[in-house]
Amino acid sequence: MTMSPELFIALMFLALIIGLLMGHPVAFVLGGLAVLFGYLGGMGRMWPILIGRTYDIVTNEIYVAIPLFILMATLLERAGIAEGLFQALMHVFGGMPGSIGLAVVVLSVIFAATTGIMGATVVSMSLMAMPAMLNRGYDKRLATGAVAAGGTLGILIPPSIMLVLMADQSGISVGRLFAGALGPGLLLGLLYFGYVAILTHIKPKFGPPLSAEERDSVSGGQLVRMLLVNLIPPLVLIFGVLGSIWLGVATPTEASAVGAALAFVLMVAYRQFSWRALADAIWRATRTSAMVIGVIIGASLFTAVFLRAGGGAVVTNLVTSFDFLGRWGVFVAMMAIVLLLGFLVDWIGIILITFPIFLPISASLGFDPVWFVIMMAINLQASFLTPPVGYALFYLKGTVPPGVRLADIYRGVFPFVALQVLGVIVVAMFPAIAAWLPSLIARG
Repeated sequence: MTMSPELFIALMFLALIIGLLMGHPVAFVLGGLAVLFGYLGGMGRMWPILIGRTYDIVTNEIYVAIPLFILMATLLERAGIAEGLFQALMHVFGGMPGSIGLAVVVLSVIFAATTGIMGATVVSMSLMAMPAMLNRGYDKRLATGAVAAGGTLGILIPPSIMLVLMADQSGISVGRLFAGALGPGLLLGLLYFGYVAILTHIKPKFGPPLSAEERDSVSGGQLVRMLLVNLIPPLVLIFGVLGSIWLGVATPTEASAVGAALAFVLMVAYRQFSWRALADAIWRATRTSAMVIGVIIGASLFTAVFLRAGGGAVVTNLVTSFDFLGRWGVFVAMMAIVLLLGFLVDWIGIILITFPIFLPISASLGFDPVWFVIMMAINLQASFLTPPVGYALFYLKGTVPPGVRLADIYRGVFPFVALQVLGVIVVAMFPAIAAWLPSLIARG
């Protein structure tokens, strides 16, 4: 079939959108379209490409960290630490308007630094916090937005499976990306915290504080004990994973094994261990890992066809057409493309499609590679909140109490997507937020 590269690429993405809107699994849509358009584009036999790329992925040692980080998250969830810490943080902020929403944001930051996956954080926060907020009269949009946005921090704050994939595709060490993402991740957490605090201060009915009876039910000594019991173990886990990488004691794959082992120890220490609970955690980790690796394989095939059909040249020409605005004009064009793709394509697909094109362009413009990849990571976080393929929205819809509509969730996440865009602007203006820590801790 003979057609222009522009038309061919447009048809690929149109078919992708249709497949996703029909509810088919992302991995099968990406992989299936790769095979279909590969043959339609006259690219020869597709099976060797399928087998070769699949083999390269499943034999890539860096990807071993993905299932281990996911196992760490499922074990930590079964340990029950999050619920105890949530109750403590509720009372820490108890007298402030929006106290539960503020607790959700802070706990999401802590939980993000111990899991590395978004789904576990969103589901856990939803099950714990949504009933508590709605029962106290919180605005549905604020409640759903805080839970969804806070949960997506798990994909940016290290350890993050997204950063593991980015490290593999960019050739930058996982440790350097983990270090670079920490500052922007905390910045987004501060922006979310500030938004909830300011909004509920202006409109207290959107997020009432805890009642005096609830606040008085926990003494100061009890609150300190609750914080120590439930906060110290996650901090130990964070240091065990990130510290071992940054100090050069362990590789990211070895550190993920350390994290999974520590999560198992915490599960035992909190008396939540049982063979059934362990089997359930392993089974859920296996299913999630298979889904992630499946999407990586499907996206890799889709990207191969996309690039061989001339998609790289199409996107490159589009980006470089803004060079009359200078290097920052080209940068803004690349960030805008990533943001728009987030409405249509899974984050894995975006990474595999854009990295081979954008990284050489950014290098030619003189941008620091670690900083540029982190900017992409911040931008990609929005893809979890934007319909129609925003995973956080569907995780949340499946766990919220009855009465919360999908429309409430869409309206609730909009201000937080705007805050993510603001985060990109702030880190662009102050690059040291992402570049300073990697220069001190993670080298090579």
